[in-house]
Amino acid sequence: MAGSHELVIDESKIKMAVQSGIPLTITTFTLPHEIEVYMEQVLTIFLREVSQEKLKDYIVYCVQELAVNAKKANTKRVYFIERGLDIANPDDYKEGMSSFKEHTLTNIDHYLRVQKDKGLYIKLVFQIKKNVINVEVRNNVVITKMELVRIHDKLARSRQFDSLEDALTQVLDDSEGAGLGLVIMVLMLKKMGLDEDCFDIVGTGTETIARIIMPLDKTRLENLSRLSKTIVDNIESLPQFPENIVMVQRMIGDPKSDMADIARQISMDPAFTADLLKIVNSAQYMLAKKVDSIAEAVKLVGMRGIKNLLYSYGTQKILGDDTNEKHLLWEYSYKSAFYGYNLVKNFRKDPALMDDAYVGGILHDMGKIIFASVHPDLLDKIRAFCDEKGMPPSTFEDLSAGMNHAEIGSMVAEKWNFPEHLIAAIRYHHDPLSAAVENQELVFAVYMANMLCHYEQGDVTFDQFETAVLDSYGISSQKQIDNLVQRFSTGFKRESQSL
Repeated sequence: MAGSHELVIDESKIKMAVQSGIPLTITTFTLPHEIEVYMEQVLTIFLREVSQEKLKDYIVYCVQELAVNAKKANTKRVYFIERGLDIANPDDYKEGMSSFKEHTLTNIDHYLRVQKDKGLYIKLVFQIKKNVINVEVRNNVVITKMELVRIHDKLARSRQFDSLEDALTQVLDDSEGAGLGLVIMVLMLKKMGLDEDCFDIVGTGTETIARIIMPLDKTRLENLSRLSKTIVDNIESLPQFPENIVMVQRMIGDPKSDMADIARQISMDPAFTADLLKIVNSAQYMLAKKVDSIAEAVKLVGMRGIKNLLYSYGTQKILGDDTNEKHLLWEYSYKSAFYGYNLVKNFRKDPALMDDAYVGGILHDMGKIIFASVHPDLLDKIRAFCDEKGMPPSTFEDLSAGMNHAEIGSMVAEKWNFPEHLIAAIRYHHDPLSAAVENQELVFAVYMANMLCHYEQGDVTFDQFETAVLDSYGISSQKQIDNLVQRFSTGFKRESQSL
C-alpha cells in the first residue's frame, strides 16, 4: 500500500487482498497525521469487506495506540544512541528514561528526522489468514527483555479491570506514557468479545510485532464453504477426465508400460499430440532443435512431465477457453507457470520440482476458471440456494469476486484424483505457510510465481510478499524482485512470440 508520499485509496487492491489473503501493508517512518487518516480509511474498507464494520472504532483505536507506541520505541532507540546509553543495561535504561520524555518532546522533529534517516519504520499489516483477521503493527527495532517484561506486566494488570473507571483508580506506571493506552486497548478488546490470547507483543531477530487476532464471522465462513461445495456438487459440466487421458494416466502408473506404448497411446489423440510437441519445443525445455516425433518428445519430457501435462491439458480441455474472461485467466496461468518453472530452475535446480511448479502455475487459479465456466442457470440456482438458506447476498458476491477460489479449485482437483502435492499447490497458493511440510517447496514456488505476476501488474508491493517464503529463496530486497520480474517477463514475452 501507499507510504506517506502517496495517500491514494485503491479499493480494488484492498478487495483483492481480502479475497486472496494477501497482506495489506502501510509503512511510515514518522507517522504523520495524514498517514493516521489514511490508515483509518484503509482499515474501514478492509473491515467492511469482511463484514466487521461494527468493530471499526475499536480496531482503529487499538492500531493507532500500537502505532504511536512503535514510533515511541523507535524514538527511544535514537535517543539512547545519541546519549551513548545501552538500552539493554538496567542502569543506563533508568538514566535514559528519566529524561527521555522531556528531551524528546521539546526536540521531536530532530528525533523523527534521525529515525527516518536510519530507516526505522512503523509498518501496519492487515490480513485474512487461516480464517482470522490478523492486524499487526511492526517496527524494526528489537524489543529488549526488560521492555517485554514491563509490557507484559502492564497487560497482565490491565486484564484485572472491567472498566476504565477501575483502571483510573489504580496507580499506573506512566514513565513511558504507554500504561493507560494499553489498558484502554485491552478493555476495548474485551468489549469486542475477544479473550486475552487475541493480543500479544513479540520480538523477532529484526522486528517487534504487536499482533491482534480476531476470528472471522463463523456464519460467514460456513456460508462460503457451503456455497463452494454446492457449486462443485452441482456443476454437471465438470465430469471426470476424458477416457483417453485417463488411459495414459493408467499406463504411466503401470510398471509394465514402456515409453513406446505411452507414445503410441498419446498419438491416438491429435490435439494432445500437438500440445505435447508445442510444449516440448517451447523455451521451457531449451532444445537445440525442433522435435517432431512424439516418441522422442515422451523421452525428453519423461514420465513425470507427461503426467503433469495430462493434468493441465485435461483441465483446459474440460473447462475450455471459450470466453474472454477464461482466456485471460488461462493466459495469466501460463505466465505464472513460466515464472514458477524459472524460479525453481534458478534457485532449486530440481527437474521434478520444475515440472511440478509449471503445472501448479497453470492450475493454481482453476477455481476462478471453474466459476467462470458456470452456466447462467446454475448461477440462478445458487442464488436461490442462498435465499433459501437465509444467506446474505454478499456471500454470493464474495464467491463470484474470487473469494474461496482456492478451496473450490482444490475440491475439484480432489474430484479429478489429482495427486496431493498439486491439490496443495491449488489450495495454499495464497496461504503458503499452511501447507504440509512435504508440499511446501512446490507451494512456495507457485505462491511466489503468482505474487511475481501480481507484482508485475502493480497489484501488490514488495512489503506484501510473505517474508518466510522470500527467506527460503534468499531474497531480501525489492531490487532482487525487480530483477527477477524483468528477466522472467522478458523470457515469457520471447517464448509467447515464438509460439
